[in-house]
Amino acid sequence: MQTISDTVAGITTLDLLPTGASGVVTSVAPHVEEGGTDFSHRLMELGFVSGEPVRILARGAFCSEPIAVRIGGTTFALRKFEAAQISVRSLAAPATS
Repeated sequence: MQTISDTVAGITTLDLLPTGASGVVTSVAPHVEEGGTDFSHRLMELGFVSGEPVRILARGAFCSEPIAVRIGGTTFALRKFEAAQISVRSLAAPATS
């Protein structure tokens, strides 16, 4: 759950970053679904680990799902609930001239 101090520090979850925005992964929250599937472990195996830069590339037309995310040289399609498990520090958008 996001706190006021997180918002002030620029920490949010990946699902809340707008399309085109970039950030740096700060953590992945533990999340175990019924049946024992640990999505947080899967996300970390895919490269969503602390310190990794990420970028929101696009969102699906229906309910903004899936979310296309670039991490490293790879693009992943994440569901909102998966992206919500990933905390990121939002990076300022580059200035346009």
